[in-house]
Amino acid sequence: MTEAETRAPRADATRNRDQLLAVATRVFASADAEPSMRAIAREAGVGIATLYRHFPTRESLVDAVYRDQVVRLTTGARELLGRLPPAAAMRRWMDLFGDWIATKNGMLDTLLAMIESGEIAHAQTRSELLAAITTILDAGRAAGDLRSDITAEDIAASLIGIFTVAPRREQEAKAGRLLDLLMDGLRPAARPA
Repeated sequence: MTEAETRAPRADATRNRDQLLAVATRVFASADAEPSMRAIAREAGVGIATLYRHFPTRESLVDAVYRDQVVRLTTGARELLGRLPPAAAMRRWMDLFGDWIATKNGMLDTLLAMIESGEIAHAQTRSELLAAITTILDAGRAAGDLRSDITAEDIAASLIGIFTVAPRREQEAKAGRLLDLLMDGLRPAARPA
């Protein structure tokens, strides 16, 4: 490797990449179909060459957005537990999960092709997300906030069902109401006095 290849990116290059990633996430979440790379660059306020310098292909951009969102979900579980009681952390994490699902709207075709080709390891993502849910569940059980008979798989399946019938962008109020109902079911039953 040359010195240029091992050197850390310049601060402005890192800012540009982070901005492109944030804008691409927002554009993918609000799109009905896959937006063009040019539209993403325009929305980010950079030239198409800058976008391609950071993400040479649509697949590299989709991969970066997808991985960034998974990291946000997995680290988000611990961060939320650091700030909120477990039940509140679980409810907030469900919102983050809904945001992640919505982000897939504008990159679905590319994402599915990448999963099918093995470029993205769907099983690994699933394991990471289930571990994040388990982290919150364990804290909730220990605090008495969440039922002990619920599994991470139960919650994941429920979330997928909710966001299938009430996509966040289109029916945010309905999704929120269904998430609140799910949370009611996750709390331990009140003991008779």
